[in-house]
Amino acid sequence: MNSASSFPRTFRLIVTGGGTGGHTYPALTAIRALQDRLAAEGKTLDVLWIGTAHGLEARVAPAEGIAFTTVATGKIRRSGNPLKLVSPANVKDMARVPLGVAQARKLVADFRPDVVLATGGYVAVPAGLAARMCRRPLVLHEQTVRLGLANRKLAGSATRIAVSSESSLPLLPDAVRGLAVVTGNPVRPEVLTGHADKAVETLGLYRFDRRLPTVYVTGGAQGAQQINGVVRDALAWLLERANVIHQCGPDNVEGLREHAAVLPEALRGRYYLAGFVGPELPDVLALADIVVSRSGAGTLAELTALGKPAVFIPLATSAGNEQAHNAHHLEEAGAAVALLGDVAADRLKDAVGPLLTDPTRREAMAQRAREHGRPDAADRLVDVILSAASG
Repeated sequence: MNSASSFPRTFRLIVTGGGTGGHTYPALTAIRALQDRLAAEGKTLDVLWIGTAHGLEARVAPAEGIAFTTVATGKIRRSGNPLKLVSPANVKDMARVPLGVAQARKLVADFRPDVVLATGGYVAVPAGLAARMCRRPLVLHEQTVRLGLANRKLAGSATRIAVSSESSLPLLPDAVRGLAVVTGNPVRPEVLTGHADKAVETLGLYRFDRRLPTVYVTGGAQGAQQINGVVRDALAWLLERANVIHQCGPDNVEGLREHAAVLPEALRGRYYLAGFVGPELPDVLALADIVVSRSGAGTLAELTALGKPAVFIPLATSAGNEQAHNAHHLEEAGAAVALLGDVAADRLKDAVGPLLTDPTRREAMAQRAREHGRPDAADRLVDVILSAASG
């Protein structure tokens, strides 16, 4: 663990990245961990977050008391057809990048950070390039198995590249592989502190049969129509074998509630439907024996840190098909099941069934998941930040 004792009383950090929770929350968790490390040595942290006006970071950073600003950005809309890369929207956005770089260069020059930390998303490109122009150390953090587009553009400018998985290393260009450090993907500490009995009490799950395993189904904050549909079609089958907590998204509650209303009373008692799972999430995860979810980088980090058997239904339209790569990576390691392509109720039953009926199989998958988990990822990333700052 690197010490902060060699730095001035105030450590200055620029964070750039965001757009989604996958880029935003690892950055926030790293900021908190660095703040704690510095505070333990009587030092303080001064942070400036460069993000987008409409991304999640625009709400998260100010809520955490972090100074926040924006620069002009250009989102590149990907396509397998090279001709579509020069669409009017892409041309217009690419023309904004030089302005964003100029704005970011002024911010970096004025703030004089000890390190610039970039966690991905197209907003990271201007600030990352500005760090190189101003000769400030640049640390990239990649949450997924393969480098995202922004980090690929910035890799040649980086001082260090923090990756979340050993399997990322051979995928890096030869020229930058020596800069890479495996840190894992920072996980919010509160996720690791849940209590199963507290979930029962908080959510009123008194009709759950605790002799049966509990399945937690989630499609993220807004839910996932694909996952909701598959679980709806398999619901009676699932509830004959398990308790189910289903986070379906606020807009989907009514339809699923109507579907469950015709089930036998004993089965309905084992089904908890929620539009959104908030502060109680750590306790829900502690209660869950199996998780059915998307396979975003943040979800993988949390489930592997907790050692949870998972059945992943990747989002097919994720950037660079990264969710499918994430899920396939863990399935190859025996740490999860990946359902790729078209997924219907029968495929979900085939995947979940053996885990529901065989506790030994569940525990073996849980152990393999733990082997891929890095609950100390935030501290590892702080080590990389401090190392980059010290040269």
